Amino acid sequence: MDSFKLEEKILNNIDKLNDNIKELEVIELTEKEKESLSRAKDYLKDCEYYLRKDDEITSFECISYSHGLVDTLRMIHDLI
Repeated sequence: MDSFKLEEKILNNIDKLNDNIKELEVIELTEKEKESLSRAKDYLKDCEYYLRKDDEITSFECISYSHGLVDTLRMIHDLI
């Protein structure tokens, strides 16, 4: 996959992830769930950092991990 296509995919994933995070921010979470959401947000920040540094591979790895954390929380709360 060329760099431009990967960057476009990452940007689309960032938008989707932000929507999913907003969905979680309006429900009551346990302290552990809040910690997991915080880590997901940190990975999102890492993703954006590496994307600015033109390191699309590391950026994609970060967004993938963040999605995993967020999707797990969404599953626990029957959002998916």
